[in-house]
Amino acid sequence: MTHTTGKQALLEILKQEGVSCIFGNPGTTELPLMDALVREPSLHYVLALHESIAIGMADGYCLAGSRLGVVSVHIAPGLANSLGMLYNAQKAGAPILVTAGQHDQSFTATEPVVWADLPPIAQPFVKWSGEVRRPEDLPRLIRRAAKTALAHPSGPVFLSLPADVLSCEHDFDLQGPTRVAPRIVGDREAVDQAARLLAKAERPLIMAGDIVAHSDALAELVELAELVGCPVLNDCMASACTFPFSHPQYAGSMTRLSPQIRDLLSRHDLLFSIGADLFTLSLPDQIDPMPPNLKVVHLDLDPWELGKNYPDSVAIQGDPKATLPEIAEAFRRYTSVQGHPEASSRREKTRIAHGRIVEQMSGQAVQGAMRVPIAPLSLVYAIAQCIPPGAVVVEETLSSVAGIRHFFSCADSKALFGMKGGGIGWGLPAALGVRLALPHRPVIALVGDGGAMYTIQALWTAARESLAVVFFIFNNASYRILKQRVVALNGFSARDREFVGMDLDHPHIDIVGLARGFGVPGEQISHVADVPAALGRGLTSGGPYLIDALIDPTVP
Repeated sequence: MTHTTGKQALLEILKQEGVSCIFGNPGTTELPLMDALVREPSLHYVLALHESIAIGMADGYCLAGSRLGVVSVHIAPGLANSLGMLYNAQKAGAPILVTAGQHDQSFTATEPVVWADLPPIAQPFVKWSGEVRRPEDLPRLIRRAAKTALAHPSGPVFLSLPADVLSCEHDFDLQGPTRVAPRIVGDREAVDQAARLLAKAERPLIMAGDIVAHSDALAELVELAELVGCPVLNDCMASACTFPFSHPQYAGSMTRLSPQIRDLLSRHDLLFSIGADLFTLSLPDQIDPMPPNLKVVHLDLDPWELGKNYPDSVAIQGDPKATLPEIAEAFRRYTSVQGHPEASSRREKTRIAHGRIVEQMSGQAVQGAMRVPIAPLSLVYAIAQCIPPGAVVVEETLSSVAGIRHFFSCADSKALFGMKGGGIGWGLPAALGVRLALPHRPVIALVGDGGAMYTIQALWTAARESLAVVFFIFNNASYRILKQRVVALNGFSARDREFVGMDLDHPHIDIVGLARGFGVPGEQISHVADVPAALGRGLTSGGPYLIDALIDPTVP
């Protein structure tokens, strides 16, 4: 037993759980926590100017660092402010413990200012939600929250912390951490069935989801893919490097449009999904993306995803890093030690096909290099040509995403991070979290101007913490992704070329001026030729640096 205050017990437990950073924005109900931090210098409090920024930073920090993150938000209004980014974190599987201070329980019956029942507010966006109502329950519930956040499938959890629990003195049993062993090996019989189907398939396709990167299974996937020889795609919601972009079997990313998905899948007789999304789409379509009679072998840690939308021929619950070698070994038994007899010819076919696409896109980028405003594809190509080795790319570019997974040579599971859930504003704060988790790697953030305006205050935290991130703002002075989507509806906007509520040019937003106001130096560029020097200045600045790139807003 340890006789101490609840707030000190909380911090001691967090340290034992491996926490070194707490992200947050405090209010009156968080004052016990803020007071305790005065005497706990080993826990670094990273101040955000809005709760959504705190969640976004923790999201990037958790995924890049493969560790538990902690966010402290204010009571009901603060928790509500965080929900958009908490949705993204849920979809990404980021293991974040979100806490909110609650009023003293002797006071809550009066429904005081900003009071609300907090756990139900968070519940739709977390794995588990609760409130600590007695001092003796504090260690148990903090330990439960940490274990639950990190256990597969990982994701955020929430705890409400009443002021009286944190402020009281008590004899605490601090208990100890619990970790659920992550390397779950898939069922042996199912593994054998999967290998047999892969061996028999004439035109197999592998589609890899973020779970491959999160479980550090790129090498294991490469081994199996080379044995089979088939093309490997990112899924349509990929937010990580799930397969080396420079590998000859890499075939790019799956589209998010039903007709194109169906057309691509119709060329294959088996789909092996490794934690891939099947399929989260933005808009409905009369054409179903899954062709009939396509065999699906599905490996995932989350049983909810197995057969969720389409029946699986084989459904395996397992960790990719632990299960893919088992499938590879079984595949060798059905083929040979070198793999499928046609593996080499299959690999060459994919290399040639994807190489043509990259060559064509590179040609387009070079051809458009003289355009003003800058062609988005040309900007991506120029950045990719001059980023330093080992750089981490954080991207939230939406309508300018083309080329990112073609031009950058991401080769490891920490080389690329993207927005998972779809709630814009993630890119700026996530890049800060990535930098905190990976302080020895250069971090380059590619963020659209619309998304940047959601969380532009994150630049203040970047300056405060001296976080060396180079931000490229893809500035088309609009919500161009919405213009593209409304044009696709083929309605009034498509005919009249008029867009309501989608332009950000009246008045003009001085993004460089905003950055400087938050303490971040920067510059504006309008030519692709300016990219190398601007990036060089950013990388050598020793801190955060913003490059406002004026890009073509045209909607085809």
